[in-house]
Amino acid sequence: MKEDRLYYADPFRTEFSARVTGCEPDGDAWAVTLDATAFYPEGGGQPADAGVLGGARVLDVQERQGRVVHTTDRPLPVGSTVEGVIDWPRRLDHMEQHTGEHILSGTLHRLYGAENVGFHIGPDTVRMDMSLPLTDEQLAQAERQANEAVRRDLPVIASWPSPDKLAATEYRSKKALEGPVRLITVPETDCCACCGTHLTRSGQVGLIAIVSAQPYKGGVRLAVVCGGRAAAWAQRLAQQAHAVSGLLSAPADALTEAVQRQAAQAARLREQLAEARNAWFGLLARQVGEQDAPCLCLPDLAGDELRRCALALAARTERPCGVFSPGEGDTLHYALVWTGGDSAGLCREMNGAFAGRGGGRPPLAQGSLHGEFAAVQGWFAARCDESFNH
Repeated sequence: MKEDRLYYADPFRTEFSARVTGCEPDGDAWAVTLDATAFYPEGGGQPADAGVLGGARVLDVQERQGRVVHTTDRPLPVGSTVEGVIDWPRRLDHMEQHTGEHILSGTLHRLYGAENVGFHIGPDTVRMDMSLPLTDEQLAQAERQANEAVRRDLPVIASWPSPDKLAATEYRSKKALEGPVRLITVPETDCCACCGTHLTRSGQVGLIAIVSAQPYKGGVRLAVVCGGRAAAWAQRLAQQAHAVSGLLSAPADALTEAVQRQAAQAARLREQLAEARNAWFGLLARQVGEQDAPCLCLPDLAGDELRRCALALAARTERPCGVFSPGEGDTLHYALVWTGGDSAGLCREMNGAFAGRGGGRPPLAQGSLHGEFAAVQGWFAARCDESFNH
């Protein structure tokens, strides 16, 4: 006999009594069935409820072969009456996310014909996969209209229409359905087949926010927050905007222009730094003789700068040229150029001697190794002397 699913009659119910109809070992836990339950089982993109049942922690809730199965951390006596208590903050959060998703999905469908083809309530955001590519302007318009529906405080209606009424109703569904169908309707906003728990009025959602959007399988994948998550997200943004405003000495409503000015200034400084370092590399190269095998350790050089310096040195000699720059811990990043010899072979030997990794196309090799520069410099000098004395 199937249990009475109390979460359908009252999604705000947090406590109930029920009789234990089954309890079996399930790995390190126990699989418990009841004659009635307010625990929502995972399904339709919504995670399972959590809470306490007869003093046992409810670790998971799943539907198996038409029954709601509660995974608990201890057994419960079959035939006993137990009290269940739902983790209400978790349930409320899921209802806020799920109801907000309905409102936003319905709005996107109404405005642009986009279908929601994937949905999941994650720990931080709601994932929504829409079937069509959507511009930033389209998403902003949908977000505005979805929040208008929230502010109108519309009823959120759950119903089980008769087959005839269902056939005459236009509703969203990710797949063809058989048997009784439960519809969630927000007037003038959405009508969708859904088995989850929802709020009773749109105003209870509070706020819907699209956090990010990226192309996905010909459509767009959205990260969305609703309700309490959206309020916390907005508060974090405001705090960050206030902090950045102080750093840039600009009002919060003019941060974009301030950041653009900073970016332009940073780009000019990078160009000036590159020119200065090229001049520095040229001065270092002037000190290299035709028979020298220079091995230098220079601070704060990135990969491209190591390469440019090594190539500048190599223009003065056919012997190996190594340029190193310290990284984290004992890491040394390097660029190795040998125009007159086997740069790849020398790179492999050096990597082997100092637990390094890297390579490249002759005459250039780049990578990183581990060790003190003095030891690397001594090895490099000895290896170069050996090569040119034989």
